[in-house]
Formats: sequence, C-alpha cells, structure tokens
Amino acid sequence: MANTSSRTLRLLSLLQTHRHWSGLELAGRLGVSERTLRRDVARLRELGYPVGAVRGTDGGYQLAPGAVLPPLLLDDEEAVALAVGVGDAAQSGIAGMEEASLRALTKVVQVLPPRLRARVDTLRAMTLSAAVSAPIVAAGVLTAVAQACRDEERLRFGYTARGCAPTEREVEPHRVVALGGRWYLVAYDLGRLDWRSFRLDRLTGPTATGTRFRPRLLPAEDAVAFVQATSGAPAPYTVEVLVHAPSSRVRQVVGRWGVIEPVDQDSCRLTMTSASFDWPAQALGNVGAEFEVLGPPEFASHVQEWGARFIRATPRTGSGLGTGEPAP
Repeated sequence: MANTSSRTLRLLSLLQTHRHWSGLELAGRLGVSERTLRRDVARLRELGYPVGAVRGTDGGYQLAPGAVLPPLLLDDEEAVALAVGVGDAAQSGIAGMEEASLRALTKVVQVLPPRLRARVDTLRAMTLSAAVSAPIVAAGVLTAVAQACRDEERLRFGYTARGCAPTEREVEPHRVVALGGRWYLVAYDLGRLDWRSFRLDRLTGPTATGTRFRPRLLPAEDAVAFVQATSGAPAPYTVEVLVHAPSSRVRQVVGRWGVIEPVDQDSCRLTMTSASFDWPAQALGNVGAEFEVLGPPEFASHVQEWGARFIRATPRTGSGLGTGEPAP
C-alpha cells in the first residue's frame, strides 16, 4: 500500500481526470478501505481542494470549482502542452497577457524534468503560426532570465548583437520586457559598467551564477521606457473600434489578437494593441463590416488615408475600365 502522501496525490490525480467517482471504485483504485478513502478526501479538503460528496446508491465524489485555484497535477503530455501554449500566449502581443503568461511559464518550466523541457523547446521551435511573426524565444531561455530577475541573482550568457561578434556577458538582471513583438532583458552590464537592454532571441545559455546583488536604480521611468529609448522600439498603439457585426464574426477574423466585448447582438467593441496602425486597419478590412473609430484620433486619420489611397486606385466612372468598353 502506498504511503499517505503519495496516495493523496494519486487520489487528486484521479479526481482531476474523471467527473464523478463512486466511493467503492475510488477505494478500489487506491487499494484502501472506504473509511481510509474518507480520511484522504478530508485531507484534500484541508489543503484547499473542494471535493464534493454525495451519499446514497448513486453517490460518490467529484472535484468541484472552488474559491481559489489549488495546485494541479499534470501528466507528461499535459505539462508539455501547457508549457507550449503558455509560451505562445506570452508572445501573443495581447495587451496585459505577457507578464501573467511569463509568470505562469516560469512556474511550469521550473518543475519540468530536462527531457520535458527539451520537448517544449523543440515543439515551439518547429511549430509555425501564421499569426506569430516575432522571433521565437526558447522557453528555457525565457524562464531562466525571468527567474534570475525574480531572485536578484547575477546572470551569465552569450550574446550576439546585430552585426557584431558573439560576446560573453555577466549582468545584474532587472526586468524582462515584452515590446513590439519581441522580448528584452533590461540589466546592468558588469563588463560595460552601464545599463543595457538585450534581445532574448539573441541571447544563449543563460546561467545563474548564485551571486545575489542589491538592485540598482534604473535610469529611466520604468523598464519599458528604457527599452524604448535604447532599442528604438516604437511605443505600441491601442486602437478602439465599434464594429457593426456580431462578436462571433469579429472573433473569427481577429482571434486572440484583439479584445472583443459584445455591445448587442449586432455590434461589439474591439480593442487592438499594435506597434503600427497598419495591422488594425487590415484586420478591420478583413472583417468586412461597417465600423466607427473610437480612438485614438491618429488611427481615424490613418484609416482615412487608406480609404483615399484605395479610392485613387479605383478607375474613374466613364474611363471604360472594367466595363468592356475601350477607354477614350
């Protein structure tokens, strides 16, 4: 018979993979009596897992939604799928999603065995998405850098700047920043004795040194402002539009690249964040519905310029083009 701790974990795993279990079936799976099963269920409840119980011939146990999110148990395939999915979400460009996704990815990858980490990196490197054009950063690189920032621990890595030979760097990492479809590390470079921003897709072999440091004062308002100033990355625009089409139709076109809020059955509010106005304009054109620009005014002007450009490209009435008649 398994010890109490491993049996409790086994019970939790069973409850997570099946909607409803009879007490007799669960006890049989665990190789214990129903009395012991009841004690194990009580132990899970003490740990914060809301296990519901129903008495009677059709009674049994099931894991119910709770007020807080307790730890989850994942098998190998589920853990790899979760890490890949969260890694893609971290680079999705969705406003407000990057930081939360990076925290989740760090937690998942931190406990993955090396063989599963390798599978995650391989899947992300070999799987292409039509929606993601930014350089893919290996999950191990992303999480190693994020952990060093969190733990205030010096970091060593190889770095290849554009047009330069590879170099070895040792830094005091400050923050990881997602901007313009790319990931950056803001850090104090101990070799250059100055602050730097590093693109993570150009960074290799990040290794924590075990040496802790006292955080320095960043010479900028925040890490995002520092990256914008040092990398030349444009500040992202947030576009808000009222689209006269059902939210389901807009979601089919825009997908995860926008936040869609239904207004009524025939219209919705669409919010998109992008480094330029071109992509939101193209997405709205693909929707094929009337829309009203709510902001910013610069986007309204951009759409007007696009419209004028298309009108100029349209043959004038009477030119004969497109009618089968010769032009004068």
